[in-house]
Amino acid sequence: MLGGFPISVVAFVLIVTLFSVGVTTLIVWIGLGIVLVLTKVVSGFAAANRSLIRGTLKVDIPTPRIEQDQSGSFWRRYLNRLLDPQMWRNITYLVLSFPLHVFEFPLAIIGIVLLPVGLFVLPVVAALHVLLAKALLGPNTTEQLTQKAEHLQASRARGVDAAEAERRRIERNLHDGAQQRLVSVAMGLGRAKSKMDSDPDAVRELIDEAHADAKLAVSELRDLARGIYPAVLGDRGLDAALSSLAAKCPIPVDVRVAIDPRPPAAVESTAYFIVGESLTNIAKHSGATAAKVNAWREERPTGDLVIVEITDDGQGGASLRAGGGLSGLADRAATIDGVMTVVSPVGGPTVIRADLPCTW
Repeated sequence: MLGGFPISVVAFVLIVTLFSVGVTTLIVWIGLGIVLVLTKVVSGFAAANRSLIRGTLKVDIPTPRIEQDQSGSFWRRYLNRLLDPQMWRNITYLVLSFPLHVFEFPLAIIGIVLLPVGLFVLPVVAALHVLLAKALLGPNTTEQLTQKAEHLQASRARGVDAAEAERRRIERNLHDGAQQRLVSVAMGLGRAKSKMDSDPDAVRELIDEAHADAKLAVSELRDLARGIYPAVLGDRGLDAALSSLAAKCPIPVDVRVAIDPRPPAAVESTAYFIVGESLTNIAKHSGATAAKVNAWREERPTGDLVIVEITDDGQGGASLRAGGGLSGLADRAATIDGVMTVVSPVGGPTVIRADLPCTW
């Protein structure tokens, strides 16, 4: 509240001044330029208030879009921007919030001195301020639904791509692995059958080779099935499954999991494959000597999240580039409306984080 007061004062003075001067000078065309500056000022202060509320009150207000038709002339685009309802909602908020900020400022000073005011009155006033900001600075219901539909459409497209990539991987592994082994088994048994009477010693060798190939085919099919959905994940949950992945990693991995109750199976499998692929990349490319895997469940007003973080002390430089392995993991997370981020400065450390909603 103390920080918002000077911003509100400057915004109110500029808006009133620019609006008054701009309207009174429209007849000599200078006012058009002044009103154009006003639209920029309003958008800037609206963004500053969203950032202030996000930073101090921990409430994220999405930035609404002001439609701009790029096909028209400059003045047509400018007029559309000026007449956009969101522009006037921003102005309304900045004007109405000025007396509210004036009230909050002496209230905040009192709250510093009188503890009960700070503990019980200020949170109520802050909540009312947030309601006003959400109503005027955030997108309206129609735009929220439009943004959600666009987000779902993008997530569905990424999900289809991820599923297609997974299908190709399974098909490739079957063709190059188990299928070749089984063909070798069939050919070996066929040769053994043809020599059954004439060369018993050769038959024994061919059967031994076919037996070995059959065992390899079973092992490859087991690995493939584990790659689709590991049994330990379904039987014992994410904690045991991630510990199993860490045990197979050639570098030491510290695993800490605090997820209770168990999330949906889709969330568990997504978290499992993100951790598995990340540990594989760390072992192959990062040059790391140690890694950490943390997974926990976090309650949010919009629904619970499962958050997974993989950290290594390697050389860094990883990124979410199109067609890369990390991009594929981000696509997998997007199928359940999850978000994956990568922070990997050159020289490390690298942190891969996935926020996976338990409802979607």
